[in-house]
Amino acid sequence: MTLEGILIICLIGGIAGWLAGVLVKGFGFGIVANILVGIIGAFVGSWLFGVLGISVAGGILGSIIVATIGAVVLLLVIGVIRKATR
Repeated sequence: MTLEGILIICLIGGIAGWLAGVLVKGFGFGIVANILVGIIGAFVGSWLFGVLGISVAGGILGSIIVATIGAVVLLLVIGVIRKATR
C-alpha cells in the first residue's frame, strides 16, 4: 500500500469517526479516539457490507458511508461492553 493510500484511509476513517461520534451520542470517546474508531470502523464496515452482500456507491462518498456505518456499529458494541462491565 502506498503512502497516499494510507493517508486516504486515515482521512476517510477520521471523517467517519467524527460522524459516528456525532450520531452516537453518549458512546463517544472524544475526537482523537473517535477518529481511531473511525479508521477501525472503516475495516469493520467494509467487512460487514461484504458479508451481507450490500453494495454502496463507489468513490469517496461511498467509502465514507461504509466507514461511518462500521464506526457506529463499533461504537455501539464498545458502549454495550463498557456498560456491561460497570
